[in-house]
Amino acid sequence: MDPINLLSTMFKEFPGIGERQAKRFVYFLLHKNPQYVKSLGDAILSIKNQIKQCTECYLFFQSTNNSVCETCRHKETDHTTLLVVEKDADFESIKRSRTYKGMYFILGGLVPVVTKETPNFVRTKELINTIEKRAKDDGLKEVILGLSINPQGEHTDMYLRELINPLKDKYYIKISTLGRGLSTGTELEYSDSETIKNALRNRN
Repeated sequence: MDPINLLSTMFKEFPGIGERQAKRFVYFLLHKNPQYVKSLGDAILSIKNQIKQCTECYLFFQSTNNSVCETCRHKETDHTTLLVVEKDADFESIKRSRTYKGMYFILGGLVPVVTKETPNFVRTKELINTIEKRAKDDGLKEVILGLSINPQGEHTDMYLRELINPLKDKYYIKISTLGRGLSTGTELEYSDSETIKNALRNRN
């Protein structure tokens, strides 16, 4: 395969990128100076070398010697609440709102509506283990399901509630969902800070 088609094929693996847009990226790079292309390559390599995944919440973060992210290890983080979100971008959106002060858990994806099998990238087993550990060690009181308001997000919400219910009864944990403020069909990643604040305040 020639270099143009090879790179185009690699770009097509990016979320939401089709063949035409992938080719545009390739030709954009061909028109840039060699220093820009080198800097881009170095930046991609640095992601793999300098970015780690938190062993507790699964957030990607920059570190050279810590295995746990700043939020998980910070003394002022409220360890009695745990907010479950789909992806890192959702974490960033909520963090920007400066409303929530508790723990996070990155689920890694959503549970498909059309299949009974849970994808490997959705960390349901890890979530259950985290909730039980937090309940025993930190007195966890509430699990907030902060998923997008769309059919797959709502299906995942119901699926997780069924999984968590035995722990809810065992440790007296409240399970809540982001409330009004998020419109139906809304991706959490693209919600503004005020919308997220209202959704957190009105969780139920």
